[in-house]
Amino acid sequence: MSDKAYLKIDDLEVSFPVETGTEGDRAIDIKTLRSSTGGIVTIDPGYKNTASTRSKITYLNGEAGILRYRGYPIEELADQSSFLEVAYLLIFGELPDKATFEKFVADIKDKSFVNEEMKNIIDGFPRSAHPMGILSSMTSALTAFYPVNFDFNDKEELYKIIVRLLGKFPILGAWAMRKRNGWPLTYADSSLSYTGNLLKMMFEKPMEPYKVNEISAKALDKLLILHADHEQNCSTSTVRLIGSSHAGIFAAISGGVSALWGPLHGGANQAVLEMLEQIRQDGGDVQKYINKAKDKSDPFRLMGFGHRVYKNFDPRARIIKKYADEVLADLGVEDPLLDIAKELEQAALNDEYFKARKLYPNVDFYSGIIYRALGIPVEMFTVMFAIGRLPGWIAQWKEMRENNEPIGRPRQLYIGPRERHYVPIDKR
Repeated sequence: MSDKAYLKIDDLEVSFPVETGTEGDRAIDIKTLRSSTGGIVTIDPGYKNTASTRSKITYLNGEAGILRYRGYPIEELADQSSFLEVAYLLIFGELPDKATFEKFVADIKDKSFVNEEMKNIIDGFPRSAHPMGILSSMTSALTAFYPVNFDFNDKEELYKIIVRLLGKFPILGAWAMRKRNGWPLTYADSSLSYTGNLLKMMFEKPMEPYKVNEISAKALDKLLILHADHEQNCSTSTVRLIGSSHAGIFAAISGGVSALWGPLHGGANQAVLEMLEQIRQDGGDVQKYINKAKDKSDPFRLMGFGHRVYKNFDPRARIIKKYADEVLADLGVEDPLLDIAKELEQAALNDEYFKARKLYPNVDFYSGIIYRALGIPVEMFTVMFAIGRLPGWIAQWKEMRENNEPIGRPRQLYIGPRERHYVPIDKR
């Protein structure tokens, strides 16, 4: 198999090296394309065929339904690990030993407080503000309280910034929800787990103590693991692109939050609940909507089924389905939307039309169900996604800086007007 690729343009022939990744993926290195061809570039809208970086963090094979963090199968991590241990793995490259991990958790708890002046910023938002807008703004505002620029090679300072982000980010997310509800802002409880603390900060009321449901906290922990990284997606690429200018990490993460906010990216689980509500309002006839989804002339599409990347099945969905079932059984929630979701799931899993097209329920379908059962409002779904994705964003930002990658600067093919000359307004 050749280790070079050849390109012939008119009478010019040039060659480019072909690299092979550790899992057998192959890539053509075209960094010399412009210089060796007199300015020719490639066009690849959405970068569907472009590897923007070499990364050691996440391996994703959509055709085979494989997802691995630092080489570890997602199935093993979700079954045996915890979110903070996975966060350490993603960010630092290896699973920690016991002493290192205990220190990591303790350091995150130690940094799990937010400057009181941040409350003034929260107060400035109207109650109608979307939680993702608040989270993005509050993350960016952290630059006012901590140095924007620091010596990246100072490992101790870098570590402090990482644990600071992991400690404060879920608080900002919980505050965004409490602001929307008109509730007083709460503080972290160092006696609780990461996800138990998140639930407490979101749902605790002043007039009564909050007791963490361990089954709910465990399911949420698994969901965060499944969302922790997903290779070079829109928000991750945004974090790396912003970081490539050597902007501060808070600015880069804030940009990632904004990118995730888009309905084509992080809003998929919210779209699932909106679809379920549409079915409920139309009488709850699930079969009617199954038939609509099969009708090519009908614009209706089932949200939460199939995946752009996973062409076979979403490995994360198989994992989280078990926890969705556990949460529903434990909480005994009576909710017509969840009843419709379960009926829709069974209909799609057993219908030959969906089975033949591999349109299985994906992680967004089940995460929406879990969030709904936990009482998390729909507008907070993407915030929960962001909290889960934070370790991946940090890891990708850190790797980009460690590799000293150049500032991102895509090219274009100009198709606008050719040179023309200005005409004074009274002569047009």
